[in-house]
Amino acid sequence: AERRRFAHTPSRAPVGASDRRSMSISSDELNFLVYRYLHESGFRHSAFTFGCESMVTKSNINGGKIPPGQLVNIIQKGIMYANLERSVAEDGADLPSTEPFSLLRSGADSKAADAGASDAKGGRAGSGPTPMDASDTPAASSTVKGEAQQTPDEQVTTLTGHTSEVFICAWSPTALQLASGSGDSTARVWKVPDGPCGSQIQVPDPLVLHHFSKDKEKSKDVTTLDWNHDGTALATGSYDGQARIWSASGKLTQTLVKHNGPIFSLKWNSSGQYLLSGSVDKTAIIWDAATGTVKQQFAFHKEPTLDVDWRDADSFASCSTDRMIYVCKLGQSNYLKCFTGHSDEVNAIKWDPSGTLLASCSDDYTAKLWSMSSASFVHNLREHSKEIYTIKWSPTGPGSKNPSANLVLASASFDSTIRIWDPTTGQCRHVLDKHSDPVYSVAFSSNGQYLASGSFDRCLHIWSVKDGSLVKTYRGQGGIFEVCWNAEGTKVAACFSNNTVSVMDVRM
Repeated sequence: AERRRFAHTPSRAPVGASDRRSMSISSDELNFLVYRYLHESGFRHSAFTFGCESMVTKSNINGGKIPPGQLVNIIQKGIMYANLERSVAEDGADLPSTEPFSLLRSGADSKAADAGASDAKGGRAGSGPTPMDASDTPAASSTVKGEAQQTPDEQVTTLTGHTSEVFICAWSPTALQLASGSGDSTARVWKVPDGPCGSQIQVPDPLVLHHFSKDKEKSKDVTTLDWNHDGTALATGSYDGQARIWSASGKLTQTLVKHNGPIFSLKWNSSGQYLLSGSVDKTAIIWDAATGTVKQQFAFHKEPTLDVDWRDADSFASCSTDRMIYVCKLGQSNYLKCFTGHSDEVNAIKWDPSGTLLASCSDDYTAKLWSMSSASFVHNLREHSKEIYTIKWSPTGPGSKNPSANLVLASASFDSTIRIWDPTTGQCRHVLDKHSDPVYSVAFSSNGQYLASGSFDRCLHIWSVKDGSLVKTYRGQGGIFEVCWNAEGTKVAACFSNNTVSVMDVRM
């Protein structure tokens, strides 16, 4: 109810009686800024709920023209104005300020406190929060002193064409084709030239995969996408609740209609026979990719399903905001296993290459390792100080293409760090702490020797998994939602909040 009242607040408020040109912001504009803030902060299901109740998705606001972090920027300027206002007396004279500024007190209260404090000789100002001044906030550094090779813009290929934030990207496993999904209701497939990247490299126009709902309106965000094992098909999931299968040439071959809410996760099984989807409608579905029909729908969760991941060709795990993890199998009406132990929403799950260990991460600041042979978690990884947004296993150890290399797990958190874990002991091997904002994505190179990370500090970092050192970095023009390596391990792509995708050559 509170959210609905806020969403439809009257839109105009004059700045002052003497100002004939009163500035204003409409309720649609304010709602859109809140919606964008939730998206940029990683609260995808909260953004969906707010978007539905405020009807912001039906507005005609062009998000591509609004820079990232605009809501915070406006609030910062408002705080600066409020702080300035309290330093001026009614007659226009300067009013000395001895009390720290607080958002929890009105301007009149602050002035009264300051006046009282100035009358009391020898008084001592109390301690408290200081104003959040945009000009005082240090920008994320574009250099890491003495440690990393800086990649200039001239050595990066930037792909332009999307008209809204780019949320997701994935390389074809068999070709230099890069798929990207955006809030502009499209996915695009780019053919990236072989060889070094650079700002002068000519990239052919991409295939544009338009997503329309049944009433022919744009379906808004493309939230997830995944290539099948041989790169012949691309699956996309959207906020309209539909999954779609496209050929590598961009032809729509199947539209999968069953979910009643946005699809947050979509995965092919190893053979490409089945497609697995998880939705805000609380269910997971296994689809027959050839016919587009539902093989089985699983409805064990009591809240939105946030992630799904195949264990083998016909069994999988799912996680939810209900804090539960279920392991299910095609053809069985009940789940195989239910893992409980997280005390907040479970954001992501991943099976290791052998399908033996399942990793999960949560808003409860922990990651956990689970085994089908154990009733409780095997390890509880508790060293992060904020929510953990995503986790990834290295492509090493049993069941991988690098069986002789040790298996490790990477976790990325809103505490701006990445941690590398030993799954055997549960110990943290390395803390990667060069980011200055939440880390939304990590990805291992195909040989498992390097890790790419992307953050809202605009930095794409490449790390050595062996010693945790930062070996290469690039600073873009927007926050990073996703990073991914190509199959050969020679290129890394990152998708940005400024509507672009960047490709960096990585040849160590």
